[in-house]
Amino acid sequence: MHALTRWLLLVLAAFLALQLFFVLRIALAAWWDPQSTAFQRSEAWRIWHQSAQQRPWKQQWVDYEHISSHLKRAVLTAEDDGFVEHTGVQWEAIEKAWERNQKALAQAQTSAKPAKIYGGSTITQQLAKNLLLSGERSFLRKGQELVLTHLLELFLSKQRILEIYLNNVEWGQGIFGAEAAAQHYFRKSASKLTPYEAARLAVMLPRPRYYEQHPGSRYLQSRSSAIQRRMGATPLP
Repeated sequence: MHALTRWLLLVLAAFLALQLFFVLRIALAAWWDPQSTAFQRSEAWRIWHQSAQQRPWKQQWVDYEHISSHLKRAVLTAEDDGFVEHTGVQWEAIEKAWERNQKALAQAQTSAKPAKIYGGSTITQQLAKNLLLSGERSFLRKGQELVLTHLLELFLSKQRILEIYLNNVEWGQGIFGAEAAAQHYFRKSASKLTPYEAARLAVMLPRPRYYEQHPGSRYLQSRSSAIQRRMGATPLP
């Protein structure tokens, strides 16, 4: 009995220590620019481990004011158009995504095509996952993601959350952040992106490696045009 109690206390202590680490890391991000994320480090290992030919790693931090407003609006329109108003989580979007996924999984059982899984995560949730967590899918990790999401919203401004997100999100294999993406795809700075270029980058976000290999995708082109038409009405933090 005493051994079990000690084991439970150790588990609790480890859990609390982990939460304290997360709190300190997020609080530090209020003024310190994160140079890498948990997702980026796992990707670097994957690329190094699987690829015989090493691909250059592209990432360059740029401050919020040096990122095109077109890109900010396009990303929010495509990924999280309620970003300015919500407190980190949009439960209705999560519920709708879950319902769509259940239908997709049911259809996949009678089809040769794999199920297309939809996400309902906000920008803040995506940042929480990419910045500090692994890519595994589990209820425990999702619960931790929700805790971190609320911590991000508590310690950081909306503008800072978007700044960190845009500087670290993946836009292709080994391509991270708005500046690297703008240089790679359009040979220009992130501050100089046109509305259509910004919309195109925003549409790539759910499947950046796929669209890097399929730049002529009809969906990419049509969705980019739709985002460009809508993004003017999207407010910025």
